[in-house]
Amino acid sequence: MLHQLQFLFESLDFAAMGNALLRVLAIFLCLTVHEASHGLAAYVLGDPTAKAQHRLSLNPLRHIDWFGLLMMFTVGFGWAKAVPVNPRYFRKPKQGMAVTALAGPVSNLLTAAVAVGISRLIDQYAPYTPLWNALFEFFLLTLAPLSIGLGLFNLIPIPPLDGSKVVAVFLPDDAYAMLMRYERYGFLVLLVLSYFGFMSGMMTNAIIGVFSMLYNLFFEVRGWKIPYLSSSVWCAPNSKRCRTSRDLWT
Repeated sequence: MLHQLQFLFESLDFAAMGNALLRVLAIFLCLTVHEASHGLAAYVLGDPTAKAQHRLSLNPLRHIDWFGLLMMFTVGFGWAKAVPVNPRYFRKPKQGMAVTALAGPVSNLLTAAVAVGISRLIDQYAPYTPLWNALFEFFLLTLAPLSIGLGLFNLIPIPPLDGSKVVAVFLPDDAYAMLMRYERYGFLVLLVLSYFGFMSGMMTNAIIGVFSMLYNLFFEVRGWKIPYLSSSVWCAPNSKRCRTSRDLWT
């Protein structure tokens, strides 16, 4: 029995488990920043509802919808708990809803920019050690792409995504009311589009484009797209950290 347990322990892929844990941590951070930014924008515009329900908190447990999180890992998109917003507090309800909705995706893009900036500082000034190398990869290759993906996905103008509320500003009141009336069916549309792969290519290209722009901005690289990645080696232009993956743990 002891030998079996020892064999099981030795067969565990701790590197893969660590990467999965860091990915979950990044998703929690992205969702928390996104939802808290919705609440903060609404509060600045005069709506105290989110603040009264403690949704301005950076505690992820106040924002995570566990079923939505499961959907994110199984079908490729998910959701957090919707931040309560009462447009009656806004001087201009449609415009207020649009600004509140836009705050979430913008916060994700800013988070991605900060993550790439931190990776640049690590690359430039931190010592070459397994810990700093892992942090470099977390900020550059995990947090930044996930944050960009969440921000861009929410800009798709399909209810109930944030992009639909931004587009609604330009619609007549009756068309806006109809859009909100059918908001509940939006997730079915997204499921169908995701199942048949209609959004995967578009989203991938968009994420790569934004990520490349941020990388080029902070690492001062011209005409570069994404880091070269394989199972054993990855390199990033203008970065000192070009190594085999086994170097991370030795």
